[in-house]
Amino acid sequence: MRLEILQVPACPNVALLEQRLDEVLVDHYVPVERAHRVVEDLPTAAALGMTGSPTLLVDGVDPFAEPALAPSVSCRLYRDEDARLQGAPSVAALRRALRTPQSGQPGEEGATMTVGSGECCAVTADGPAAELSRDWRARAAPTDPVERATHRAILRAFAATGCPPGSGELDRTAADLETSAAQVLARLHAADVVRLGGDGEIRVAYPFSAVPTRHRVRLASGVEVFAMCVIDALGIPPMLGTDAVISTSDPSTGAPITVTAARGLFAWDPATAVVFVGARPGGGPSVETCCDYLNAFTDRGQADAWVQAHPHIPGETLAPAQAERLGKRIFGDLLTTRQAHGPEDL
Repeated sequence: MRLEILQVPACPNVALLEQRLDEVLVDHYVPVERAHRVVEDLPTAAALGMTGSPTLLVDGVDPFAEPALAPSVSCRLYRDEDARLQGAPSVAALRRALRTPQSGQPGEEGATMTVGSGECCAVTADGPAAELSRDWRARAAPTDPVERATHRAILRAFAATGCPPGSGELDRTAADLETSAAQVLARLHAADVVRLGGDGEIRVAYPFSAVPTRHRVRLASGVEVFAMCVIDALGIPPMLGTDAVISTSDPSTGAPITVTAARGLFAWDPATAVVFVGARPGGGPSVETCCDYLNAFTDRGQADAWVQAHPHIPGETLAPAQAERLGKRIFGDLLTTRQAHGPEDL
C-alpha cells in the first residue's frame, strides 16, 4: 500500500495528518510506503488529483474525494464525525479509508490493500473485502464447514507427518461430509487456501509446503515440516500449540538464522535479525506474489541492502516481535474451534 500526501509548501496541517496516520498504522502489518509531494501550482494539482492541502492518496486514489471538490492549492478542510471542520481526516475516517482494525478490537472486514479470492497479497487499491484486518492469508481459513473440515485435516496431517495427507484419507473425510475430496480441493485451490500441482496433489497448505524450502521447522514431536516463508514458519508453533525450532537463512548471504519457540516465547539467533514483509505488485496466489518476499535477514543493514536492490518490491522491515505477532495473528487460530472468519464461528 502506498500513501502519498500532496501538500503545498509548509502546509500547517500535514503534521496533524501524519500524526493520525501513525496512530492508525501502529498495528497495521500490510507493507506500507509513505511519501510526500509538494505542489506549488494549480495545473500540477489538477494533474495529481489534489483538491486542497493536504490531500491523501492511497495507491493513487483519494479516498475522501467528493464530486464538488475542484483542484486547489488552498487549505483543505475535513468534517469529522461531529461535523466539525479540521485540517485532516479524523482517525476514525482514516481507519475506514484504510480499513485497519481499531486498537484492541477485531478488525472490520476488508483492507485498503484488498485481494480477491486467490489474490492474498495483491498490491491493489480495490477489490472485495474480507482480508487484511485478518492479516493476509488468515482470510484463507474457510468458513464453509466442509471446506474447513478438509482444510484442518490437511493441516493436521502436515503436523503429524511433515507431509500432506494421502488421497485416500481425504476421500474418507469428504465421504463423511457427503462430497468428494477432488471437489473440495478444487474450491480450496481457487481460494488460495491450498495450492495443487498439475497432478492434483497438494503442494502447499499455508503455512506448510510439501516440498523443501529455506524455512524448516522442527516440532517438539520430532516431526520436521517446511514453511512457505518465515512468517508462516513463525505461525506454526502457536497454531499447533507446541515448541519448535525454526531454521531459515538470510536470502542475500545464506547466513543461518535460528528461532527457538518455547512456551510461547521466541529467541532469535542472531539477536540482530529482522524480517522483511513485501509483495510483488499485480496480484495472484500467495506462493507467486508474497512467499519469496517474506524473509528474515541477519540484521537491518542486510535487509536495507536487499530492499535497495529490489525497488520493485514494496514492503517494510519488522522487528522480531512484530513478525512473531503477525505469524500468530495469521495462523494461530486455524485449528481452534473459535475463528473470527465467519458468523457461524462466533
